[in-house]
Amino acid sequence: QVQLVESGGGSVQAGGSLRLSCAASGRTFSNYAMGWFRQAPGKEREFVVHISGSGGTTNYADSVKGRFTISRDNAKNTVYLQMNSLKPEDTAVYYCAAGNRVGFLNYYRAGEYNYWGQGTQVTVSS
Repeated sequence: QVQLVESGGGSVQAGGSLRLSCAASGRTFSNYAMGWFRQAPGKEREFVVHISGSGGTTNYADSVKGRFTISRDNAKNTVYLQMNSLKPEDTAVYYCAAGNRVGFLNYYRAGEYNYWGQGTQVTVSS
């Protein structure tokens, strides 16, 4: 069992920055690929970014490329999401997720991830 706890959400103005953290407890953290997903009101949950267990591979949704950066510290069992140049359309609840069998080509699928955090709200005002 893996427990995930997100933090760092909040309210910012457009153009601002936030850094989300996701702390994991349980089994060997480096065995798990990590992902961030988000869900805006009235919309389906969508993929944001993925990072492999080693941190050597990352994949970003086109909507956040160049603005968001994912990283992980396996010694601290934590994954980070640095979000810069935020836009109102980035407003959503952000969830981190962990999976130990995330397919090489399926990293964007929510079903690939076994464990989910409770989510943290990010609100960007114009």
